[in-house]
Amino acid sequence: MAARSGPAGALRRGRRRGLRSRPRGGRPAAALLLAATLVGCGSLAPAEPDPSPTGRPDAPPQPRALHAAEQTRRTTAAPLAELPDADWLAEVAADTGIPERPLAAYAGASLHLAESRPDCRIGWTTLAGIGRVESVHGSHGGSQIAEDGTVRPEIIGIPLDGRPGTREIVDTDGGELDGDDVWDRAVGPMQFIPTTWERRGRDGNRDGVADPQQYDDAALAAAGHLCAHGGDLTEDSGWNAAVAAYNQSDNYARSVAGWAEDYAAAR
Repeated sequence: MAARSGPAGALRRGRRRGLRSRPRGGRPAAALLLAATLVGCGSLAPAEPDPSPTGRPDAPPQPRALHAAEQTRRTTAAPLAELPDADWLAEVAADTGIPERPLAAYAGASLHLAESRPDCRIGWTTLAGIGRVESVHGSHGGSQIAEDGTVRPEIIGIPLDGRPGTREIVDTDGGELDGDDVWDRAVGPMQFIPTTWERRGRDGNRDGVADPQQYDDAALAAAGHLCAHGGDLTEDSGWNAAVAAYNQSDNYARSVAGWAEDYAAAR
């Protein structure tokens, strides 16, 4: 396990203590991983729609969410869910079918990055596309999102034990995040593997904890991960480099792009 010196600094990593080190029941045993090389994150849901048969897609539109007019704190200091305009959230949720709570996390993360990494130009639709492919916006396996953004039951992927479509990743976190002290598993609605969460985990809801099962934390970590690898996400090369850092499959990239385009078109 890497030293805990990542960008979240003194934040406590993962869930609060009292964690089990043995694999727990209740996870989606039949969850699907795309037949691809897993890089930093996994996929629980099949990749659809598929807008083109081969190759990398063009970068989808990167629209900016509407900032809440009453937000007076610096964007990077505010909880993500407070950043988007409430009326905008309600309208976009109705137009796209994305539940408001995960939409607030995607939109808030894009607004946060617009201030902290304006060169990245990541839109909420790319994060929504990834969230749709990874966990159907936090609903995979019957999970639900509480008002505070916590996903329950926790979303934990299949063991990364070298089966077809996965890398073999022997446990790196002693089961702290994924409950498995034999193999690593991707965790949370944005499906981070423990070593990637160690580097990229963020505290998006400003509660002092970087938790991959909390939607604001996961969305902000995903946005930071994408921007770190892609540069300008409005460019085809930048967007594809960013998404390849999540999952190297062309099919995965086309699926994410397809959902992102659909969500942008719905607006």
